[in-house]
Amino acid sequence: MTITAEPVRHRAVDHSNETDLDLVVAEREQIAEDVVLMTLRHPDGAPLPEWRPGAHVDLLLGNGLVRQYSLCSDPADRCSWQVGVLREPAGRGGSEFLHTSVHAGSAVHVRGPRNNFPLAPANEYLFIAGGIGITPILPMIAAAEATGRAWRLVYGGRRRASMAFLDRLEPYGDRVDVVPHDEGGLRTRLSSFIAGLRGGTQVYCCGPESLLTAVEHQCASRAGSSLHMERFAPRVLGEPVLQGSFEVELAQTGTTVVVPPDKSILQVASEVGVYVLSSCEEGTCGTCETDVLAGEVDHRDSVLSAEERAANDTMMICVSRARCPRLVLDL
Repeated sequence: MTITAEPVRHRAVDHSNETDLDLVVAEREQIAEDVVLMTLRHPDGAPLPEWRPGAHVDLLLGNGLVRQYSLCSDPADRCSWQVGVLREPAGRGGSEFLHTSVHAGSAVHVRGPRNNFPLAPANEYLFIAGGIGITPILPMIAAAEATGRAWRLVYGGRRRASMAFLDRLEPYGDRVDVVPHDEGGLRTRLSSFIAGLRGGTQVYCCGPESLLTAVEHQCASRAGSSLHMERFAPRVLGEPVLQGSFEVELAQTGTTVVVPPDKSILQVASEVGVYVLSSCEEGTCGTCETDVLAGEVDHRDSVLSAEERAANDTMMICVSRARCPRLVLDL
């Protein structure tokens, strides 16, 4: 999401760098309360695909479990990837499985990398992280540091013992503000961190929805800075714009299908034999992004920025729908 008026960026769907890999957990380390760091390597030592700060991978865990985790290691290290996993007992089972059933030496099927949260060029950055939301921010900080850009990190969590990577952040000194909830909390101090932003500052935020909403509210009145957010859970939305069914033409096949209110475009396309790579099916991972050739989209994802939605040239077909009677997609 961006809070300044910028030229509309038209994007084409590109999954060319994504691949499926059978990797092994080379190391597994408990780095904070309920957080483990997993280091993934190719079993024969082959180099892993390139990636840039903000990228994530899918972990395909069997039994239909597919979960997305941000890469938090050094992009220059082509021998290993690292992901930090927060155990969420009330979640859907993915993190629980990784904590209890995946150990050093375990095989893991991985898809990616994919980047819906890229680091834009800027002279100055403000990074805001809540809890496990620190994971995509770590490589961004390293990139800003390597290029000599000014930056600051504000990092919140329940308490210091639950906050991962504090040791990795310690060398950065006073450019890192650690504000756990039991020491005052991040959200109570957001306004002071954001009030002094200079024009052109890029703000990157990742964490729980309550934090994202608070940051969005604080930044809304700030002119000249851009806000970028990554969500771990889908946005809360109301009812679709179009309550009934609509048609979708799958241009590559020449097939037209009807999408009823109780099914997604992804589901209906699959029913007629058109396979589209998908993962979260919640509109948060970007895997099923599809080019739009005609028609108006009711965007219901948590990936695209306001400008990208306005461009109307791509959509996440697992959750987004039509605002008009007929869409034409590049499928």
